[in-house]
Amino acid sequence: MYCRQHFTENYKKVYEICQGGKATILWNQQVQTGRTIPNNKPDIIIRDNEKGTYMLIDVAISGNRNVIKKEAEKILKYKDLTIEIRRMWNVKTKVIPVVIGVTGTISNSFRKHVSNIPGKHEVKELTKTAILGTAHILRKVLMYKYNRFNTGTNDISTMNSNNRIDATLYYIGT
Repeated sequence: MYCRQHFTENYKKVYEICQGGKATILWNQQVQTGRTIPNNKPDIIIRDNEKGTYMLIDVAISGNRNVIKKEAEKILKYKDLTIEIRRMWNVKTKVIPVVIGVTGTISNSFRKHVSNIPGKHEVKELTKTAILGTAHILRKVLMYKYNRFNTGTNDISTMNSNNRIDATLYYIGT
């Protein structure tokens, strides 16, 4: 399998295409259709060349209470695109929502959705990544507020590790 990266005039990566004998993976790529479809850019598109199928994968980290709702939104969001791809290229097309809550909450259908994606995927690792991302964002916000409140500066990089711990404890109320 080989990958090509495509760049804009400003040399920012716009999308990446990985091609091999069995599959083509498109990332950050619009699907060109015969008619205007507002939601034509899923996060990842996998075209299985042997089976003649398309997988439209859309990823989201959502609030814990909205995981099931967000999955349904993702499926409905790409319904028109799915119909258009089937019509234009006569291939089976499936929308796969990958939605995890900020604290690692997943829906009952999450494992089924992820199992449709080729390759080995550990649910534990996916939820761990979501939790670590949430902790990182929370830590940044808490340090920013603490640092601004106590020192009058917005530069987080000047805080030592003891100040970071103090900031976290101060804002969670312990």
